[in-house]
Amino acid sequence: MTRKGLLSSVAIAAASAAIVLAAPAQAQERPDDLTVLPPVPTDYTPDRLPWGDYDFTGTWPIEPINNGRILFQRPEQYGMRFWVTDEEFERRLQSARGNDGNFTQANESGIGAGGTEGLEAWFLKQNFGKRTSMLVSPADGQLPDLTPHAMELFRAGRSGWVPGQGYDWVDDFDSWDRCVSRGYPASMYPFRYNNGIRVFQSPGYMTIVLEMLGTRVVKIYDSEEAAHAAKWDENVEAWMGNSRGWWEGKTLVIETTNIVSGDAATEDVSKRSASPLNMATQFTGTLDVPAFNTVPMSTQAMTVERLTMTDADTIVHELTYSDPEVYTEPWTTRIEWARDNDYQFFEYACHEGNYMPRDYISASRAQQERIARGEEEPVTAENDDRSRFAQPFDWDPGVGPRPGFGPPPPPSDDEEEAG
Repeated sequence: MTRKGLLSSVAIAAASAAIVLAAPAQAQERPDDLTVLPPVPTDYTPDRLPWGDYDFTGTWPIEPINNGRILFQRPEQYGMRFWVTDEEFERRLQSARGNDGNFTQANESGIGAGGTEGLEAWFLKQNFGKRTSMLVSPADGQLPDLTPHAMELFRAGRSGWVPGQGYDWVDDFDSWDRCVSRGYPASMYPFRYNNGIRVFQSPGYMTIVLEMLGTRVVKIYDSEEAAHAAKWDENVEAWMGNSRGWWEGKTLVIETTNIVSGDAATEDVSKRSASPLNMATQFTGTLDVPAFNTVPMSTQAMTVERLTMTDADTIVHELTYSDPEVYTEPWTTRIEWARDNDYQFFEYACHEGNYMPRDYISASRAQQERIARGEEEPVTAENDDRSRFAQPFDWDPGVGPRPGFGPPPPPSDDEEEAG
């Protein structure tokens, strides 16, 4: 299901107003009205560091979001709800109990580990465990459409995930394929492994270390005006962008601009950008909101993040992404980082022994020769198994069994009302 035709602009505005005007008293718990997203609570006061900043240091893995299969976009079964029902939450808990029960210790070689540890406890503790998706705006939980020009660049883009595409040189791979960068803001969302986040602070700076291909250094200014004034010149870009922060009460606000711009259609590697969302994080299930890591990024791309500690072990991370040349409107996510200082970071030595691009190029060139000799059928989007990457990788157990794996779930209240 896409957003086209689903909501009028008036309905979107009304839903957005409900988010802003919701009573703060409901903020810490799931509200009675499951279509309302209350404001982030600010009643908790973190400790302060010796120089006066609030202390956000620690290890904050977002691995449970991945293990719990809370998806980026909202599954259509949830309709306009930001929150799951008790019945849907119980299905998530049952799945988490099964995952925890399947846990096995790895052997000395690190092989053989299975299942999860503490996933059920995370669901019971974290408010986010009852949310229907990471995406909170647009209010229907679906990414906005791409602009016509951005859609053209997407369809012409190349990466290791595009069905029917061959490989002839390194410009046929995206930045993640080449172990350069997973991209920003894609790197701030969970993937299938290496989901650690570690925060360090020093006077005037916050460093956010990501377990997979990325470290962000945020310079903190005395005011929003000073942070805006310190923006890099437009011709200076970085994979993680130029992040400048300031405090608004107990919330750290971070504006990031100057993200590497470009597209995946160009044959000039120096002009290729990373996709703003990683295809395995998007869980699109549709080509109308593209996968494949080929969404372009213009020089207007920017994010505004808000980090708020809501208790001693939770940071709420909100991120709004805007790029008017690519998306028809901004989109916003809200997730929770849960403290786990026992979480072990593992080196993401992606490029050590990375023979993948060379091997793919060699194999693809050999295949093209066989096709030219008539020994093999041409590869197309229709007969390429990479077409599966347009479908969701994961299935939220809250909506019931994946089709084909059990009886269908009962209709939701939204579906019943729709008749």
